[in-house]
Amino acid sequence: MVLGISSGLMILNFVILFILLVWIFSWAFQAYRRKRYATVIDQETFRSGMRKAQVIDLRQESEFKKGHILGARNLPYPYLRQQYGELRKDLPVYLYDDTMTISTQAVSFLGKHGYQQLFILKDGYRNWEGKTKKSKY
Repeated sequence: MVLGISSGLMILNFVILFILLVWIFSWAFQAYRRKRYATVIDQETFRSGMRKAQVIDLRQESEFKKGHILGARNLPYPYLRQQYGELRKDLPVYLYDDTMTISTQAVSFLGKHGYQQLFILKDGYRNWEGKTKKSKY
């Protein structure tokens, strides 16, 4: 009986350790991708440069209508993968979502397709304190 409990705890510890290692690897890989393809910028830098950049909101249309950064274009990530050719390579691309997760995927994709001036809003839209716009409908 004691042996059964001991091996059960050992399996549980192994599962917890495995999940923790996967989470750490995933976090490190995302950080590496962000650093390789983009620059993460704070709100002030984002605000000061957005007039000369293409500002892309990667969230779904329903979230975009609830509120978005004034002047942003809604291009959810699945559509970005199809319509990336509409973005100019000679202008900076400012990207944001709620938490930087989708932005990291987007900069990796765009970086592999020749875009070099890629910027991600640090902490995403959830913490944005600048001007916003909401849809009436």
